[in-house]
Parts: sequence; C-alpha cells; structure tokens
Amino acid sequence: MSENEQMGSIPAEGSKVSPASPAPVAGSAKAAGSSKASVKKKESWLEVFKTVVYALLIAGVIRSFIFQPFNIPSGSMEATLLVGDYLFVSKFSYGYSRASFPFGIIPMTGRVWSAQPERGDIVVFKTPMDNKTDFIKRLIGLPGDRIQMQYGTLYLNGKAIPKVAVEPYVESVAGYETRVSRFRETLPNGVSYNVLDREPAGNLDTTDVFIVPEGHYFMMGDNRDNSDDSRAGVGFVPFENLVGKAQIIFFSHNSSARIWELWRWPFAIRYERIGELTR
Repeated sequence: MSENEQMGSIPAEGSKVSPASPAPVAGSAKAAGSSKASVKKKESWLEVFKTVVYALLIAGVIRSFIFQPFNIPSGSMEATLLVGDYLFVSKFSYGYSRASFPFGIIPMTGRVWSAQPERGDIVVFKTPMDNKTDFIKRLIGLPGDRIQMQYGTLYLNGKAIPKVAVEPYVESVAGYETRVSRFRETLPNGVSYNVLDREPAGNLDTTDVFIVPEGHYFMMGDNRDNSDDSRAGVGFVPFENLVGKAQIIFFSHNSSARIWELWRWPFAIRYERIGELTR
C-alpha cells in the first residue's frame, strides 16, 4: 500500500467527519416556495382584517362621540327637512347617554358632560315608547313650559308665538303641483323657522295645555298636520333619550332614481341642499 493511500485512509488528528449533505431535490424547493407564498398570503389577509377592524373602531368612535349620519324617511319636518335628505347629527351637543351609543350597548343611566338643549333645536331622539326608534323633531318646550295649540297657533306659557304667512310651499303629488300654506314662527329666544299648515282645522290644531315635566322636553314637527310628536303619540321626551342635534345636510336626493339606475342619479340629486345648515 502506498504512503498516499495510507494517508488518505486515516483522518487527521482532531478533525471531524460529517456525513455528506444530500443533493437538493426539485420537489422540496417547490414545497418551500409554496410554503413561503402561503405564509405571505396569510399575512396579507391578516393585514386586511386588521385594517377593517381599525376602520370599524374609528367609525364607531366617530359615530358614538362626534357625528352620526341620519337620513330623513318621512315628511314630518317638511319643508325644513325633506324625504331623502342625509344629515350629520352632533353627538356632543347635549352630552352622552345610553341613547348616544349604537343599540344602547353602554348600560348607563342619565347623561355625562351634559348640556341643555335650546328652544328651536332640531333634535334626534329615541321615542319614549320603545327607547330605540329614532325620531327627529323641533324642540319647542323646556321643562316647566306650558304648551298649547289654538286654531293652528302655538302658545308658549300663555303667549301666542308670532306666526307670519310666507310664500307657499310647492310640492308635486302624483304628478300634480300643489301649494301648501307656509308660515314663519319666531320663538322667544329669536329662533325662526317655517311650518306648514295643510289643514286649517286639523286634528292637532287645537289641543289641551301640556305642562312639560322636569327632565323632559316637548317636540313638534314643522309639518304640523302630518307629524307624530309630543301633541299625540310621542309624549314628553326624557333628557336621556336625546341622541344629538341636527347640524348640516351632506347629501339629498328626490327618490326619482333607483339605486342601480346610475345614469339617472345626476338628475335625482338635490345639489342646492348639500351643505345647507339645519335650523
């Protein structure tokens, strides 16, 4: 045996012998790439989920504490607010109560950081009948006030609220143009607004005297002959039922276009009402 062969057969002192690494297999490389792609896909879905959760949390905070959007589904506040108006309601105007939060999920009583509303405010509130249905009306009476309607005239604490005829309200009913009597009322604090009088001797044009109890408010719709309010049905509204104060119309449409008729939407939008302050 040669010297070279002997040296090749004996490992050097102190060295370690490791098994030879197997050659890479094409299938294992593909599996590794697939695994990495799967991990990246999971991470991508996780990021989307986190983004959605963060967005919902931010929207929930804004909706509960700052502004909440509402739409007008009925004509009880015509012609101040029209069916198809969308408006922002400030949640901070009167403080916060259980009515301020979605579905009343915060089990609290009374109000925190409360501020008293003023006569003439347009207010969103939960109806006392079920404490969950949202109504929007104008606040007319404060605690202790005496409210009465006499032959279509509003009386506050025994004094008639000034009522001046203005230009009639024009509307279309079944394709026919009609004119509705419209008047301008001015409350003692200077707040002025228009009201409609569809029936000169309507059922709610003359009422008993309502004395507003402590911690409650008296609400009325501006469409006086077509409104469920504190005169009938709704009754006095507790302070904790107030949701917020209507502030600004951010969108409005006249319902002449269905949701899928995109080509008709430009003609259905009431552009002149967008950005209008509620008052």
